[in-house]
Amino acid sequence: MKIEEIIRTVPKVLLHDHLDGGLRPQTIIELAKEIKYNKLPTSDAGELAEWFHRGANKGNLVEFLQGFEHTCAVMQTKESLSRIAYEMMEDMKNDGVCYVETRFAPVLHTQKGLYHEEIIEAVLEGLEKGKQDFGVGYGVILCALRNMKNSLEVAELAVNFRKQNVVGFDLAGEEGGYPPKKHLDAFQFIKQKNFNITIHAGEAFGKESIWQAIQICGALRIGHATRLLEDMVFDRDGNIIALGELAQYILDTRLPLEICLLSNVHTGAIDKLENHPFMKFYKEKYRVFLNTDDRLMSDTTLTKEYLTAIEMFGLNLDDVEKLNINAMKSSFIPYKERLHYIYNVMKPGYQKMREQLLSLKN
Repeated sequence: MKIEEIIRTVPKVLLHDHLDGGLRPQTIIELAKEIKYNKLPTSDAGELAEWFHRGANKGNLVEFLQGFEHTCAVMQTKESLSRIAYEMMEDMKNDGVCYVETRFAPVLHTQKGLYHEEIIEAVLEGLEKGKQDFGVGYGVILCALRNMKNSLEVAELAVNFRKQNVVGFDLAGEEGGYPPKKHLDAFQFIKQKNFNITIHAGEAFGKESIWQAIQICGALRIGHATRLLEDMVFDRDGNIIALGELAQYILDTRLPLEICLLSNVHTGAIDKLENHPFMKFYKEKYRVFLNTDDRLMSDTTLTKEYLTAIEMFGLNLDDVEKLNINAMKSSFIPYKERLHYIYNVMKPGYQKMREQLLSLKN
């Protein structure tokens, strides 16, 4: 049994995935044709996939984000939003993901006059149909953008839709010059409503961004957090010998870190894969797990992220199980539902795989 097949088969959990960063190239081409959008660089699906990946792999976040102009352009109708959400669920099923939290910014889908509520309802419709057809669980995280002033409105929307599987609120976009504390009213509203916050932080900006996200804005999870390295002291061999106050606090409180290996290289958060702090965090027992971020831009799947970690850092099947259980523990669904996935889906799934591997050996 090939290692790729093993990793694809075992149940996995994905918590950091952008809906507008994971479209199928063929779908983009078909939707562009429907709305007469003629700015795509090519109408060949293979070439388009390559174009997105090449554009994203420039090593800086600003250029990485440019491809979203095309994906968002074809996500301006209820039908397209539902279709893309539905296809995402099928892609999750095919990748062995048993639960996914997808995120998007409603404000990016208003160009043709849709209201925020209509946008969210269309996405939820596609996800719900996908859940029925493919058996994948889901939650939705609504993103506000750092450079826009409507974050309180997005926070209110997130809370209004909490009974329809919207599970959290996120702040995304360019980090430099747009600190999360500028959106305090949104975060205070979310906290007062006993709701969930995750924030992109410590990707393009330093550990101060992570500190602000947690201590001022109340983040319960951090997206990326690669720059937490700045709050650690290492010996000559690269082993951690001391933690700063922030790093210690995150470790002690089990605050989850949403790690995106390939994306961090593509955006320039990390210069090369072998320098990614993921393994240092994992060995130190931080609550980390792997994610895809933008599947189209980074030409990735959750299986590929785990295969990358196996190849680069020597993970084994036990590690893959532990990381995915870390992810499930960190999800924003109710506690009993998390337990259901861990004990009725994930643990049996990994056990079954071990038995299969054992029988192949014998």
